Amino acid sequence: MRALDWLVLGASLAGIVLYGLWKGRRTRDLEDFLVADRSLRWHRVALSIMATQASAITFLSTPGQAYADGMRFVQFYLGLPVAMVVLSAVAVPAYHRLKVFTAYEYLEGRFGPETRLLAAGLFLVQRGLAAGLTIYAPSVILSVILGWDIRYLILAIGALVVAYTAAGGARAVDNTNFQQFLIISFGMVAALLTTIALLPADVSFLEAVRVAGEAGRLNVIDFTFDLSNQYNFWSGLVGGCFLALSYFGTDQSQVQRYLTAASAAQSRLGLLFNGLVKVPMQFFILFLGAMVFAFYQFTAPPVFHNPVLLEKARAGAEGERMAEVETRYAEARAEAARAAREVAGAVRGADEAAAERAGESLRAAQARAAEVRAEAVALIKRADAGANTNDTNYVFLGFVMRYLPAGLVGLIIAAVFFASMSSTASELNALASTTVVDFYRRLFRREASEGHYVRFSKLATIFWGLFAVAFAEYAGQLGSLVEAVNRLGSLFYGTILGIFLLAFLFRRVGGRAAFAGAVVGELAVLYCFFFTKIAYLWFNVVGAVVVVLAGLLLSATPLGEGRAAGEEKSGGD
Repeated sequence: MRALDWLVLGASLAGIVLYGLWKGRRTRDLEDFLVADRSLRWHRVALSIMATQASAITFLSTPGQAYADGMRFVQFYLGLPVAMVVLSAVAVPAYHRLKVFTAYEYLEGRFGPETRLLAAGLFLVQRGLAAGLTIYAPSVILSVILGWDIRYLILAIGALVVAYTAAGGARAVDNTNFQQFLIISFGMVAALLTTIALLPADVSFLEAVRVAGEAGRLNVIDFTFDLSNQYNFWSGLVGGCFLALSYFGTDQSQVQRYLTAASAAQSRLGLLFNGLVKVPMQFFILFLGAMVFAFYQFTAPPVFHNPVLLEKARAGAEGERMAEVETRYAEARAEAARAAREVAGAVRGADEAAAERAGESLRAAQARAAEVRAEAVALIKRADAGANTNDTNYVFLGFVMRYLPAGLVGLIIAAVFFASMSSTASELNALASTTVVDFYRRLFRREASEGHYVRFSKLATIFWGLFAVAFAEYAGQLGSLVEAVNRLGSLFYGTILGIFLLAFLFRRVGGRAAFAGAVVGELAVLYCFFFTKIAYLWFNVVGAVVVVLAGLLLSATPLGEGRAAGEEKSGGD
């Protein structure tokens, strides 16, 4: 990076950490530390919700996902607006009425402590691991692209986040999330505009869009019903809705964001705004990846986007073979570039038939380039048997480093840091809340002072920060990171959602039936994961449905006898 990039990066990171420390400097009690005294307006709640979900994985891996596979990943979010409406009507009133600190407190009022602790424990496991992925994702990519040591990057991100999260709690988290999301959004818009500006002078924006479309990168909606297909309309609408219901309705990292709102109405507005904006935002990020793809149709991309593994193959025993493969790849890409220009020319001349013929030529040239690239990937695998040959995560940042101007590179790198920090801060804040409220205060120290609980919350934040950093150091071979984090969540979210559905909708189901149903539901999800080819989005549906059905069936047996709370009350603290 150039001097201006370092200046922008350093000033941005120092500014946001100092801002977080300043906003959280007057934390008084547990309510202030965990839920910012329930005082935030809807716009801050909304952007904090979005910043929590849109981690660095979103901004690094999603453009690469579109580059490699098109825009069909946007279907993952089709069920999210529906989920926001449901949660605004069902979950928000219950949480605000009881003034809970965590979502899991609500469960004790319905089912007793065992079910509360089970749901809270599942959250701690999956979110603790996810926090590690949130730190690891930008670290591994930045380390490769910039040549920095990944261990120090992981430690740096972890230390920056823990500093203001442990010091200021939810108030620091929500205020920094708000600022970070604004900077991230500005950086991504600037990246798209710069990508468009970098297109050849004789290729217009609409012509580039048509090139991306002819190459299959604008494949937004697929109505084919196929349980093994990860991304289609049905998996996104149904599976995505169940995932969003669980994530935003039962995952403390999100629930805590709207528990900070001044009222139920402010929480609803924050959630509904997220429902309106999230799908367009993901479309925008994927479209950025499609435009990077269009740019590379006129400017040859590297045969492999991970420069470290590529250089290792060039320097290894198969170096001469790699050089020959790269030469053939350049020839294939030149052929694809000629076809892309033919598409652009046909669009310019409004000749639809010629555009379709040129599109066929473009797809044929891409297929030949893909065959040559497969040879290069095989050589990279020979040079390093343990290499991860999925280079999707390196596409966007590699493009940024090669082609974006000074200053903007530093801003994009800062945006990557901010995206990781905002998500990680929310996760650590939620992990600390659940640890203190659902376990420590519930089981060990029921009558301590507010100051004691605040101090323990800070220690819990530091503990989970260290846990996330330790896991990030060993995250390893995970393929596309945006898929990895969602797949991990899908192993647990359906089960947790099923428990809450029983609590919200089925008043006669008791604690024993709910607990046993949750165990059955989680076993069903694990069976699907290990023994079937069902796409992971459907795991959320399977888990929730099995928990509800098992809970209802067991409630009619002697096993299901037990407390079926007739009225809600907050957990037994």
